[in-house]
Amino acid sequence: MKEKIFNQISKLIDVKSIVTLLLTVLFFMLSCNKIIDGQSVMTIYTTVIAFYFGTQYQKKVESKESEDNVKKD
Repeated sequence: MKEKIFNQISKLIDVKSIVTLLLTVLFFMLSCNKIIDGQSVMTIYTTVIAFYFGTQYQKKVESKESEDNVKKD
């Protein structure tokens, strides 16, 4: 059980996750201080999140394809 929790936490602590979290905090602070408007925050943040989840999805697809290729051989 502890190993499973440790593995889940270690998966969260990778470069893309850290960058995404830091950008979230940065845009939140900029928006609260009225340095940039809410619409700009939404546009930038949506782009970052879409890229992050898109790469995660692509990684899963490639992993599944490589597993299928190994099974065929």
